[in-house]
Amino acid sequence: MTTANENEILTRVGAGTKMGELMRQFWLPVAKSSELVADGDPVRLKILGEKLIAFRDTSGRVGVMDHRCPHRCASLFFGRNEENGIRCVYHGWKFDVDGNCLDMANVPPTQDFKAKVKAKAYKAEERNGLIWIFMGVQENAPGLPDHEANLVPEEQMGINFQLRECNYLQAIEGELDTSHLGFLHFGSVGKGNFEGATFRSTVANRAPEYLTKETDYGAVYAAYRPAAEFEGKLNWRLAHFLFPCFALPPLAALDTNVALRGYVPIDDENTMCIILFKKDNRTAEDWRERNAIAGGDDFHNLPNTTDWNGRWRLKENRANDYLIDRDIQRGKSYTGIGGIILQDQAITESMGAITDHTFEHLAPSDKMITETRRRLIRAANAYAKDGTLPPCAANPAAFAGTRGGAFFTDEGADWLESYREIMAQAPIEARIAAE
Repeated sequence: MTTANENEILTRVGAGTKMGELMRQFWLPVAKSSELVADGDPVRLKILGEKLIAFRDTSGRVGVMDHRCPHRCASLFFGRNEENGIRCVYHGWKFDVDGNCLDMANVPPTQDFKAKVKAKAYKAEERNGLIWIFMGVQENAPGLPDHEANLVPEEQMGINFQLRECNYLQAIEGELDTSHLGFLHFGSVGKGNFEGATFRSTVANRAPEYLTKETDYGAVYAAYRPAAEFEGKLNWRLAHFLFPCFALPPLAALDTNVALRGYVPIDDENTMCIILFKKDNRTAEDWRERNAIAGGDDFHNLPNTTDWNGRWRLKENRANDYLIDRDIQRGKSYTGIGGIILQDQAITESMGAITDHTFEHLAPSDKMITETRRRLIRAANAYAKDGTLPPCAANPAAFAGTRGGAFFTDEGADWLESYREIMAQAPIEARIAAE
């Protein structure tokens, strides 16, 4: 059982908290590259409880910094993005993407001290359509993590953002709980609804067994059950937790499933979900078929606003009960809520802004939940104690060559050996960073 103290460590992410300080030692994706235009409007971001602004300067560089001007704390959201810097409209002080003060417009040149003034800015880098920031000690920033899905060219990837109004932990744990697939998403269907073998086993046996293993980059687990279509074989659904808040879900067959899910804390009670998947491996028709079986489709976004939490909100939300249709629930849909992503959203938000995990009664099917919490708590405590970090924090290649997915083995085969054998033959993007 998770104790009250452990619950506090796991769920609090602000500056000075154990988990918040741990997360600041990793690169975090915070926006799509397309959200920032050269000399365009600044964008409000809130990450790990910090209010920031992001902008792209005249030369195309990205700046992410505390929204407060270091002069009198007026918000730089109202600033003028011009000539390779953001200029505060209160007194005309101007800063570049690194936070250097370029101009103190209301101060006589003889009294200028701009060399001594610096805005609080974070390192920002772009890769294949995503903007990442590093909020730890800036001189210690490693290279960007070699997540396979972010190594694939942007035009080959689907990139979706989605605001989730709950703590990051309950959001990411939805990805690490494979047995809910057969209920929440496919509870009203049988194996005959699927042409491929991957999901037939899931609905033929909704109570699999589990194995987990700690890794340098987090943890890996697999749910296994007798294969529905192949005599004498086992069906495996393998997935990973990656520090500090990423998951590699088993969305499709392992040999094609190039995907990544990030659950970046906005603050203690809100999370930005980043969803990456390779388009070649999941066609529009695949999505339509799967969503039709699950009861609807996803990603009906409201127009973005400039509020701190105004980006990537869904039309179906807590205020309208996610447009649940009870008549459909009594028939072809287990939930009456349309779409796999939306079903996950509704359930994780229904737990409250921050779940009291001491109230839970975890079961054997929650083995990966227990493993992940243990990894996070140990890592947060170790960093707080003496600055020790998981090995992957300083090693971008630690994440290379990892992938979630489904596969089949003979009964008695070693699951991790089988996983490695399939990955050794996987398409080249799985091994780009390792090479």
